[in-house]
Amino acid sequence: MNWILLASGSAFFAGITAVLAKIGIRNVNSNLATAIRTIVVLVFSWLMVFIKGSQTGLADIDARSLVFLVLSGLATGASWLCYFKALQLGDVNKVAPVDKSSTVLTVLLAFLFLGEPVTLYEGIGIVGIALGTWLMIEKKESTEEVSRAWLVYALLSAVFASLTSILGKVGIEGVDSTLGTAIRTIVVLFMAWLVVFIQKTESQIGDIDRHSWIYLILSGLTTGLSWLCFYAALQTGPASVVLPIDKLSILVTIFFSWILLKEKLLARSAIGLVILTAGTLCMLL
Repeated sequence: MNWILLASGSAFFAGITAVLAKIGIRNVNSNLATAIRTIVVLVFSWLMVFIKGSQTGLADIDARSLVFLVLSGLATGASWLCYFKALQLGDVNKVAPVDKSSTVLTVLLAFLFLGEPVTLYEGIGIVGIALGTWLMIEKKESTEEVSRAWLVYALLSAVFASLTSILGKVGIEGVDSTLGTAIRTIVVLFMAWLVVFIQKTESQIGDIDRHSWIYLILSGLTTGLSWLCFYAALQTGPASVVLPIDKLSILVTIFFSWILLKEKLLARSAIGLVILTAGTLCMLL
């Protein structure tokens, strides 16, 4: 039953990534921070490729699949850039549930553009995730634009994340998932650093303090460790159980945002978290 431990490890590392990144980007340009941590993620993604022996599939990737890999990589990069900007502006316990709504958007886009049917359980899950997310976005009396700027970036992150999944469904079914992830990460790396150079923020690297470096690298490492655990769990365990366990990462995120960031979860948000979690699990039935 080692796969249960691996799936739990995947959820743990995925859940704590957002908290570590939040700490790491407090005094760092969010795009520069994304570019830096993507280097760490890239190393891990290709490590997985060679562990699985998937590199042999590089020669079998046709032009159509390569195009969709690049497009999905661009969507992934846009999602990451928006996500970490949202983390920099807002509380983790608000950004994380909005990001989880990408699951709902993926199902809806697949229904509209791919003709994939929506099952009863998925319909219930969509309602649960939407309601839970709404409850977790606590309303505050503030007229400052920045107070809601995080929500715009979090929503954009969810949209681009769902597009990543749809592009994958359309054009890269025949490509090993680990290899596809590694190739997409290369695209993300180039995209992230292109944004950095366009904004001319690369000069700020020397201004990043030791504390921020540690947490940025740790967030990259936890992302890589989550991927390693997830794919290892899928190799020996049933996907129908591994996936729900992995989706529970939001509980880890909320817990550590309370412990490390002192972010409070009010009654309304707690109820939303329960409904969101139930909706997520319902979609996997």
